[in-house]
This record gives sequence, structure tokens and C-alpha cells, in this order.
Amino acid sequence: MRSGHEARGAAEPGPDRWRVLAVLLVAVFMSLVGVSIVNVGLPSIQQGLGASQAQIQWVLSGYALTFGVVLVAAGRAGDIFGRGFLFILGVVIFTLASLAAGFAGDPVVLTVARFVQGLGSGLLNPQGVGMIQQYFRGPERGRAFGMFGSMVGISVGVGPLLGGLLIHLGGTADGWRWMFFVNVPVGLLALALALAWFPRPLLKLPRGRTAGKALSELDPVGALLLGLAVLALLLPFIEARAAVSAWWWALLPVGAALLLVWVRWERRYKAGGHSPMVDLAIFRVRSFSYGSTLIGLYFLGVTSVWVLLALYMQQGLGHTALESGLIGLPNALASALAANWAGRHVLRLGRKVVVGGMLSVLLGLALSVLVIELQDHGIGSEWWLLATLAFVGLGQGAVVSPNQTLTLAEVPLEYAGSSGGIMQTGQRIGTSIGIAVITAVSFTVLPRSDWAQAITAGFGLIGLIILCALAVGVVDLRHRRRDSTGTA
Repeated sequence: MRSGHEARGAAEPGPDRWRVLAVLLVAVFMSLVGVSIVNVGLPSIQQGLGASQAQIQWVLSGYALTFGVVLVAAGRAGDIFGRGFLFILGVVIFTLASLAAGFAGDPVVLTVARFVQGLGSGLLNPQGVGMIQQYFRGPERGRAFGMFGSMVGISVGVGPLLGGLLIHLGGTADGWRWMFFVNVPVGLLALALALAWFPRPLLKLPRGRTAGKALSELDPVGALLLGLAVLALLLPFIEARAAVSAWWWALLPVGAALLLVWVRWERRYKAGGHSPMVDLAIFRVRSFSYGSTLIGLYFLGVTSVWVLLALYMQQGLGHTALESGLIGLPNALASALAANWAGRHVLRLGRKVVVGGMLSVLLGLALSVLVIELQDHGIGSEWWLLATLAFVGLGQGAVVSPNQTLTLAEVPLEYAGSSGGIMQTGQRIGTSIGIAVITAVSFTVLPRSDWAQAITAGFGLIGLIILCALAVGVVDLRHRRRDSTGTA
């Protein structure tokens, strides 16, 4: 495998790179708002469509399944055929699926539309990461990832607030439909800008290769094996939230076995002179292996913060969906500002930015627990969470995008999409496992105590997981310092 330096020298940054980034930011905003906005709308969807608890669970989890399953294969397809084409295809699919979801007349149609939404998002997201790798170099790449991270922070924070507002304006029975319709104009804007600004050709074959040869490089067997492995690993944890059947847990060893078969296939495929779906040699790149592990652990913990807070605000304290959405607004703004700052300084400060970010997250979690416990004893107000969660936002901005910059820095350009897909797949698996386990802990505590103690237990477990991610970051920081000084 070529070194990261050689890969970066293989193509010069395009003159329209900032326009390309603008398109990516619009699409990322659409896809992430489409995820976070649904969380506050589930009661409205259940009431409007008369859906059962199991059906409403699939509305939430169907998106996560298809999104996680196609990420790596979609990233590799973009590496081979052109990231612009796959990105546009993903935007089209996501936008049409959003329209179908808004018009859904029953839970089955809505669930199918959510599956298709996840497919569209899974196609476009790894192309965004790959295109930043392709069109930006040096400090500009850090700035681009910082802007990317700012948009992530804004969209994740605005989603619940926007969802609550739309339900408030549209009514409980039909307000949820506008949570999907709102994606349509944003998707059309992203599509128009992409067609106008993306470099041509959008669809291209690798130099000197026929269509058949290019298709073989997609490694269809590897794609199928990895997709089935991810599906088997995700399903038990997603279904655990619906408590349908304990038999789902039997899929875990199946998923592990499929993952092992995939690894062996990729090695065999490469040994046969082919380009594998994922060159497993990238895991020998220390920056990639450490960074992928760190962000997987981070998402294993931190994503559940917002699930627990939504439960606490609405079920525990009786607030509306709009009020519940407001609690995360300062967090989103802090995350956007931190991501932009970190993007400008990550190449100079390196892993210290990520380590500092996780310390800020831990501080925010501890202060939030203090607020919740004091409120439970009649001291203060839950609205102090607006301030304490801002520390979580500052940490989020300093972790996600800077870690992406550092993790992918030495990955060859021809594997930028698939390696970004690997990172995002780890995040999806971590998110699903984390939400299932952490909410289970909170609901185990709840019958024996109250909402304050249940949320405290959940936040405590999140803090332990973030500490594990912090340990990985500290180890990587020490290795980087040792390498820079040349000591053994």
C-alpha cells in the first residue's frame, strides 16, 4: 500500500474546492437533521398513524440499519467510479425517500421510506469524507473538516428543536410529516449546486481500466460479506430497544463469524492481484487504527446523552417536544464554534485537541449530573443543563472532526472513501450498542428509584466509556510525542 504522502501527491487540489465543500455542507445538514429531527417526533408519528411500539421502533432503526450496512461499499464505489456521481445519487435517493415518508399513509410505507432514506445517506456520507481528502491538503484540510464538523454540530442540535417547532405548528397528528418534507427543498438545493459546481466528469472509470475491471474492484463478495456482518451485529442491539425476542442475540456470533470470513476473503482477494474492498493494511497505520478505535468508543457513549435527555425532559419532567429540543441548542452552537477552531489548529496541536475535547465532555457530564441531582432535591432548575451541556458541545467539536483529520491523514487517496466508511460504520455500530446498553441500564434503575437516579446511572456509564476513549487518545498522543522526538 502506498504511503499517505504518495497518495496526497497523486492529485492536486481543485480550484473549485470551496464550492465543493459548500455542497457537502448543505447535504450533511439535510441528512443529519433528518436523523435527529425524528427522535422528538416519534410520539406524534405513533399517534398520527396508529403505529404499534414495534412499528415505531422500526421507523427509528430502519434508517440506522441501511445506513450502516452500505457505508463501506458506497465509499469504495466512490473511490472507483467517482465520488461526485455517488454523492448526487445519494442526495436524489434521500430527497425522494423524504417525500415518500411525508406522504406515508401507514407505518409500513413510512418504515420502507426510512430504509431508503438510510440507503441515500449511506451513499452520500462517505463521499463527503473522501472528497475533502481529495480536494484539500495540509492546513486547508483541517479547516475543511472543521467546517464539516461545525455543520454536524449545528444540524444535530437544530434537528430536535426544528422537529419540536414543526410538531407545535402542524399539530400532534400531522406535524410529523413536515419533519420529512423539510428535507425536500434542502435536497433540491444540494442537487442543483452539485450539478453546477462539481468538477467533471462526475462518473469516471479508473485510468486504463475497462468497465468490467472497474466493477470487479468493487469486490462484490467482500461487500456482501461485510454488509451481512454489520447487519447481524446491529440487529440485536436495535431490536433490544423494542424487546421483541431474545433470539435476536443469536445473531451476534453469526456477525462475528461473518466478519472473520470477510477479513480472510479480503486478504485472499488482494493476494490474487485484485484491489480489495478494504486494504486491511490501513489498520497497520497507527494513526488510523488508534483514531478509528477512539471514535468508535466515543460514539458508543456520547450518542446516548441525547436519548436520555429527551426521556428525562419529556417523560420525567413533562416538558413538550419543543422544550426538549431547546435544551440542546447551546450545545450545538458550542460544538460548531469548537469544530471550526479545532479545524484551524489541529495540524499544529495534533491529538492534544482531541484529548482536551474529551476532558470537556467529561466535565459537562459531571456538571449535568450535579444539576439533575440538585433539581431532584428541589434546588435549582433543570434549565441549568443549557450551560452544562455546552461543555459537552465544546468537547464534541474538538473530538469528531479533528479526529477525522488525524485518522485519515496517512490513508492513501484511492481508499479515502472506503476508509472513511469504515470509521462511520464503527460509529454506527457503537451508537446502536451504546443506546441499547445505556438506556437498558437507566430503565433498570428507574423502577427502583426515580428519573434523576436513572439518568445519573446512564450518564455515569457514558462517562466510563468516554474515559476509555480518552485512554486511547492519551496512548496515541504519547506515541506521537515519542516519534517526534525520535526516542525509542
